[in-house]
Amino acid sequence: MYNQVVDAENPDAGTPDPGTPDPGTLTDEQAGRIFASMNEVIRAGEEMRGLRAELIEALAGLGWTQDTIARLAGMSQPAVSKQMVKARRGEPAPRIGLALDQRDVPWLEGRLWGLAEEISETLDGTAACTGAVHALARGRKRFSPQAVDALRRLVEADLRDRRAALPPGYRDAYDAISRALDIPAKSPAPAPGSPSVRRALACRLQRDRLRAGT
Repeated sequence: MYNQVVDAENPDAGTPDPGTPDPGTLTDEQAGRIFASMNEVIRAGEEMRGLRAELIEALAGLGWTQDTIARLAGMSQPAVSKQMVKARRGEPAPRIGLALDQRDVPWLEGRLWGLAEEISETLDGTAACTGAVHALARGRKRFSPQAVDALRRLVEADLRDRRAALPPGYRDAYDAISRALDIPAKSPAPAPGSPSVRRALACRLQRDRLRAGT
């Protein structure tokens, strides 16, 4: 009886406050975060597919056979052949040099990326640069000037604070990369290959050079 009286005096007592989120639903912010995470994965996947296609073309230009590329890429030979047919419809890809000491910005960014990945792995994921490395690898960050500057600062911090745990060659590699980034070469023509392919190649070559200790 008491409840009935209260309800009569307060007819809106059982109506939820419109400003209070219903625990059984998602807020716009929560749904937005879900879509943002999904879009990151989708975007990264699309970019990686494009990068793989460009890398196939670059390796073919270096003389690699379709069978070898298919085996290493985990693709079927017909799929590689189809990709190369698409590439032939345009201008032939220029041959990309594989010397580590190239001074265009994408190549230097790739070397910095490779160095950061090696630092992160050497320090078992505890490096200051680990988060940035993962963000770049997953496409959550782009190679903007701001992102590259931030990565440089993180690598510098690791080389300074964790020096005893890192081979001396890492500092030498960073000094060479840093000097070249500060004063990039002025070439009359762009370097062959897309920036993404050049970064990927330089990243791999730098990591292998560091592991070889040369």
